[in-house]
Amino acid sequence: MSVRTIRILPDPVLRQKAKKISKIDTSIQQLIDDMIETMRSASGVGLAANQIGVPLKIAVIEMPGEKVIVLVNPEIIKKEGERTIGEACLSVPGYRGEIKRSVCVKVKAKDRKGRNIRIKGDELLAQALEHELDHLNGILYVDRVEEPNKLHKIEPKTDQEEL
Repeated sequence: MSVRTIRILPDPVLRQKAKKISKIDTSIQQLIDDMIETMRSASGVGLAANQIGVPLKIAVIEMPGEKVIVLVNPEIIKKEGERTIGEACLSVPGYRGEIKRSVCVKVKAKDRKGRNIRIKGDELLAQALEHELDHLNGILYVDRVEEPNKLHKIEPKTDQEEL
C-alpha cells in the first residue's frame, strides 16, 4: 500500500467522468488499498479514484468507528429529503461551502470482491455517498454552492491558536 498524491482543483482529472470497471483484478485491489491509505493519511471520510488521478468508478468511505465501505461502479438508486449542510473536500483545500444534500441515499455497487451490494446512508453517510459519487461524475461540491457568499475560506490555525 502507498499514499498517493491527492489532486487539487483545477486539475482536469477532477472534471472527468470516471470509467466503469469491467474486472476487479490485482491492480484494482492495489488501487483500493492505496485509496484507503491515502484517505486515512489525509484524515478524510471518503475518497474517489479520480481524486488520486485515476478516472475509474471506485470510491472508499470510512465513517468514524466503522469499517471501510468500498464501492465499485456505484450508482445512486434513491434519494430522500433535503438539508443544507457545510461541506469541504480534500481536493479543494482551504474552503468550506454550504450546499444542499439528501437526508437519505441508497446506492448499489459492487464490493472489492465483485459482489453486488446495496448501501443505505443517512445524514453523514448519505452526504459522503453523494459527495464521492459526484466526484466520479466530474462534479465537485463547489459546483453545488448556490451563491458566492456560501463558500468560505478557512484560515489555517496558527501555533498560538492551537494552545
